[in-house]
Amino acid sequence: MKRIKYIAVISLFFFYFACEDYLDVVPDNVPTIDHAFLDRTSAEKYLATCYTYFPNLSAPSGDPAILGSDEWWAIEDQLYNARNTNYAGLKLKKGELSSNDPLFNFWDGLNGGRACYRAIRDCNVFLENIHKVGNDLSEEEFRRWIAEVKCLKAYYHYFLMRMYGPVPIIKENLPISSCIEDVRVYRDPFDEGIDYIVSLLDEAVSDLPLEILNVSSELGRITQPIALALKAEILVMAASPLFNGNSDYQSLVDNRGVALFSQEFSKEKWEKAAVACKNAIDTALLAGHELYEFTKQTNISDSTKRLMSLRHVVTDKWNKEIIWTEAKLSMYDYQYATTPFFFIEQAQWAPTDPYMCPTLRMAELFYSNHGVPLEEDIQFDYTNRFQTEVAPLDHKYYIQPGYETAKLNIGRETRFYANLAFDGAIWFGNGRYKDVGDGTASEQPWVFQTKKGQPQGKTSNLRYSLSGYWVRKTSHFESVSTSSSSNVIVRSTFPIIRLADLYLLYAEALNESLDVPSEEVYHYIDLVRNRAGLNGVVESWQNYSKYPTKPGTKEGMREIIRQERMIELAFEGKRFWDIRRWKTAHSWLNQPIRGLNPDGQTTEEFNTVKVLYTPEFSTKDYLFPIRQYNLRVNTNLIQNPYWQ
Repeated sequence: MKRIKYIAVISLFFFYFACEDYLDVVPDNVPTIDHAFLDRTSAEKYLATCYTYFPNLSAPSGDPAILGSDEWWAIEDQLYNARNTNYAGLKLKKGELSSNDPLFNFWDGLNGGRACYRAIRDCNVFLENIHKVGNDLSEEEFRRWIAEVKCLKAYYHYFLMRMYGPVPIIKENLPISSCIEDVRVYRDPFDEGIDYIVSLLDEAVSDLPLEILNVSSELGRITQPIALALKAEILVMAASPLFNGNSDYQSLVDNRGVALFSQEFSKEKWEKAAVACKNAIDTALLAGHELYEFTKQTNISDSTKRLMSLRHVVTDKWNKEIIWTEAKLSMYDYQYATTPFFFIEQAQWAPTDPYMCPTLRMAELFYSNHGVPLEEDIQFDYTNRFQTEVAPLDHKYYIQPGYETAKLNIGRETRFYANLAFDGAIWFGNGRYKDVGDGTASEQPWVFQTKKGQPQGKTSNLRYSLSGYWVRKTSHFESVSTSSSSNVIVRSTFPIIRLADLYLLYAEALNESLDVPSEEVYHYIDLVRNRAGLNGVVESWQNYSKYPTKPGTKEGMREIIRQERMIELAFEGKRFWDIRRWKTAHSWLNQPIRGLNPDGQTTEEFNTVKVLYTPEFSTKDYLFPIRQYNLRVNTNLIQNPYWQ
């Protein structure tokens, strides 16, 4: 019987991977094509293998878009630094990415990255051999499984293109008889790669189910809404400034003289993206997806319910807003790294390891309660935002009344309070589920105290917030840690794409495809704002902004939509890629990373701004480098611009 010997061509040499290196399960451990596709059961195991390479998007150590984003800063534990990848994202921000041994190497599967080319190879093996399965595989399953693997193959290529730009597109595996010239692959032009992966998704859609019916065994499997949402995200990326007529990449020409990036801006790309986004939205709604509403507790105020709807949309497992999540994407590691202590005593036994904290930039990013940026709000005292003020009674669901806290924390939109906890903030959960004003003497709400020596402040040199803020959104409200060495972390899925994300992608693509914003642009951004308790864009800017006509222009709406995405999707791994595709990362990532003073013991000392780090970001950092080893063994590959 013929052994599985296919080549995922990423270098000069033939890579003969023994089957046990990459095939999770084969009958009787016999690595052969005939056995792997002998029957339905064996083939289904290989189908599962194609899913196993999925990037660990819910772990700080496995996704550059988490700790690598300027949303976060962290404390490095030098004892563990040398032998774990938890801090790879922090190193990315510190400029420690190199082409010799890149962090988050998804090309080769090193330093926190998954081997996307190995994944593509296994997808090709499946597609080339699934026809060998016997009659116990129905025609419907046969077509569905092929469609799923085509979508996975498209995603793995997309993930690489988002990181590296143009990459070699592996449409099929080369046989073992291939000559040395065949395996010296080239990077395919970016637009050709996009066309190919979109064609895979188009081929797959009709053979996928609209929704998962067998929820006990198939949750996480690809559906029509997933395929169309992925297509929408891909086309928006391709239409964005980084990849659409970017003159920075005009020198990226291979040794054949083939330019890998088109230098012509195409408005048509935005038009295609808008159509794809609308199709994805319509299909998602048809499948029953809807904006999330918190229903876990019924005896709570409307204010707390809104806050929990905005906070828990990420951690409520398999909720209706989540269009795509992968079954294994547990938020355990993310939650473990970001959930604060609730008692000073917990620093002794560390029920969590809260080494990550949000940056002050994120605290300033969210809107005022009028739904406009702080610096634009005609009623917000932006200049004196770090001075302190006593929290008013009408903030009782968010801040302890009478608590003296920074003005920055008062008069903010609900998403600010849903995402962030701060000095004086009310925390709903961790074993206390009575709403404000409804508690008993034995169950008062958690009130955060974040100054030095206080329960949520600095009590050691490793596990505290460097910025004085904590993130709520990553913590399941039913997770509980107590002062008696008891700790329960509720596992939850992590959204890859959710409905609000699609709404904002559509608003963006539609706005970019038009000369002036339409009512439909306003409608889809306002759907997201309405869930947050905000008025529509036009009304909010007319009544409260220094720039009341801003929503009336394409450029003004572009800025509004971008900030809306950064707010709504904060801490969900989106900002990292968004600011790159918008080609605005250099304006964000050359600014100081700031926080409040964690060593402050008085209110005045604590609310002093400190610079934690000043990063440097240049044009080369928009794309990840290809490992130098790959360039040496395949001289037809060329390095990304400005990398050595």
